[in-house]
Amino acid sequence: MSDHSEDKLFTQERQQAILTYVETHKKATVAELCQLFKVSTGTIRNDLREMEKLKLVTRTHGGVLIRSKTGLEMMATEKEVRNHDAKVVVARRALEQIEDGDTLLLDTGSTTLELAKLLSERKGLSVITNDLQIAIILEDMPGVVNLFIIGGAVRQKLHCVIPFNRDSGLSELIIDKAFMGANGFTLKNGATTPDVRQANLKKEMIACASNVILLIDSHKVGHDTFAKFAEVSDISILITDTISEEDRAGIEARGVMVISE
Repeated sequence: MSDHSEDKLFTQERQQAILTYVETHKKATVAELCQLFKVSTGTIRNDLREMEKLKLVTRTHGGVLIRSKTGLEMMATEKEVRNHDAKVVVARRALEQIEDGDTLLLDTGSTTLELAKLLSERKGLSVITNDLQIAIILEDMPGVVNLFIIGGAVRQKLHCVIPFNRDSGLSELIIDKAFMGANGFTLKNGATTPDVRQANLKKEMIACASNVILLIDSHKVGHDTFAKFAEVSDISILITDTISEEDRAGIEARGVMVISE
């Protein structure tokens, strides 16, 4: 990775941490952010300018206020309940893309969790996941002959794991199909998630997969969250419950197959 890329990554991580701090305290001054992150006033002001452009915060004289929920992430139990019927529809369509003997990667998420529940309908599967609930469901499933869980730190109340460092070991693997979740998806910014660490892991997942299949319910189309993890062109198939003809045409024009009602 180049020095420029490293600097950009560190900037994203700091901005994610700033957002978390402001969400917790509702506001912050430039001075306290400088002290907290051990950087200059100019660096913090640049961060806040970029974050305001993303509509994450509102800058004030000498400080910042929380503005939107773009950087917030619902707990796993909230995700499972929200738009549950749509997630089941998407999961059933996703199952149609799986053949006996496939090697799969299941990203964490409420829709991929619904897909995991259906895998008993296939045989001879090998599955890699970073989702604890998915791993528990698949542990004794007859059709799953190999099950691997990515190691690291548990994100409490989100039931998933983030590697301790930037090498998850995924680069050594060859995956037939990666089923990815997202918190937002737009033609401009692709697939996004609120957490930078999660985005970095998702990028590694995508890099080792022959086919990337994005599973999102229609409420996430047209919305961005904090950290991008995939361009539209990185995705092989997008599966959703419903989608407008305009959005479908735009996505398909980028070479992505769209499966929906």
